[in-house]
Amino acid sequence: MKNVLLISCGVLSLGLSACSTPSADTSETAPVGPPVLPAPVQEAALAGTVDFRTQIAPILAMRCLPCHDGKFMIGLYSLTDRRTAFQPGASGPRIVPGYPDKSPLFLNPESTHKSVISMPPVGNRLTNPELAILRRWIVQGAAWPEGQAGVLSRSGD
Repeated sequence: MKNVLLISCGVLSLGLSACSTPSADTSETAPVGPPVLPAPVQEAALAGTVDFRTQIAPILAMRCLPCHDGKFMIGLYSLTDRRTAFQPGASGPRIVPGYPDKSPLFLNPESTHKSVISMPPVGNRLTNPELAILRRWIVQGAAWPEGQAGVLSRSGD
């Protein structure tokens, strides 16, 4: 019985370590990752209407889906499709069309505040242009296609 308890506590502590606020010394998150989008695609997104399929989906797939794919963190926030992405969480909506400053999807990756879990907790952070594109997309209404056109999957899945 003691062995089972120790194993379960070990698994619990491993699971929670990725969800804690990382310090500069212990963070597994790189300061900034390489850009997901090529420069011309970034420039187009920052100058006009942001396109979900070519500009938002690749960012979400590369930076967010490794954890938020509905499989890795079962029962928690999933970004695999429009329905699950727009489902409210315990503290309310995660994407508030028109309001990036009220949208945790934007606020958590952007945050450098110690009390906010910066996303992603492991791997490369979003680049400044990626954050600006995400912000712009939400300001423009966060258009996310319904049905198969709006389904995301990780690269290689």
